[in-house]
Amino acid sequence: MATHKTKLYTSRLTLRELAVQDLEQIHMFHSLPEIDEYNTLGIPKNKQETLSILHQWVGFQKSDQRKNYTLAVEYQPLRTQHQFIGLVGLHLGAQKMKNGEVWYKIHPQYWGRGIATEAVKEMLRFGFEDLGLHRIEAGCAVENLRSAKVLEKVGMTSEGRKRKSLPLKTGWSDTLEYAILEDEFEDEE
Repeated sequence: MATHKTKLYTSRLTLRELAVQDLEQIHMFHSLPEIDEYNTLGIPKNKQETLSILHQWVGFQKSDQRKNYTLAVEYQPLRTQHQFIGLVGLHLGAQKMKNGEVWYKIHPQYWGRGIATEAVKEMLRFGFEDLGLHRIEAGCAVENLRSAKVLEKVGMTSEGRKRKSLPLKTGWSDTLEYAILEDEFEDEE
């Protein structure tokens, strides 16, 4: 079994593997209406539902041929305190294709501070430099302008619009599709 634990750092953030001890924070996080607005997961009915999802994410960490990285985003402005503020993930495609899809959710209290941009940029670096990917994609609901802005800020290129592909609680939403190639990525840190 793989025992390598992924832990990534930026100037303000730690991106770390999840643990069952994160249940309370993840449950409260996914219960926020702002997080649910563009999230296909939905608000969990109870902690048991959240625990099932958390067990799945933690289980991915043990795979020898890992395809999913779901990491806690911790804010640490002073490097002494770590505060859970969201999740970021990278789902890998077929090994031959050398591609992946990045996603993220940040607590609304931290919106507008460049946190999502910083977290996604680090996941792109991880995907290209550590995992050797060739292409990383992302998508967001057309109404989610904040998310589209994050994807553009990290250097992703708009590749179009996918019709009625995202099942939100308000109904089917079109998505804006983005991607970046390894030779387009610029790590500024």
